[in-house]
Amino acid sequence: MTYQAEITLKPFSRGFHLITDDIIAALPNLTGIVHVFIKHTSASLTINENADPSVRVDFETHFNKMVSESDDHYTHTLEGKDDMTSHIKSSILGSSVSFPIKNGVPQLGTWQGVYLCEHRNQASGRTIFITCIG
Repeated sequence: MTYQAEITLKPFSRGFHLITDDIIAALPNLTGIVHVFIKHTSASLTINENADPSVRVDFETHFNKMVSESDDHYTHTLEGKDDMTSHIKSSILGSSVSFPIKNGVPQLGTWQGVYLCEHRNQASGRTIFITCIG
């Protein structure tokens, strides 16, 4: 069986945000694999620590140092200083994640959650496409 759904997330501030519950709400009761894809080039997805919020702060701090908006060598800046840096961060982290599901329950580890990695200073809502194969 294949199931697909599209959800639109509310706008988030720049940073790393847990969206696991939003994804779980859209999942069917099946056993198989869930693939989650973000339909944007300036935000990304990852699975990581879901308990301690300092992890999300550290991610944001690291990525801002690694791909700094204060660098002056970017040419793709039509939408602002965060334009090209957002695309680079998105490419590093990726546009999708996958995880197993059993009887409608994600089989994530105890401390794992799905993050929306918002790289824009001012972003609109983000569209997520979910495919379940079971």
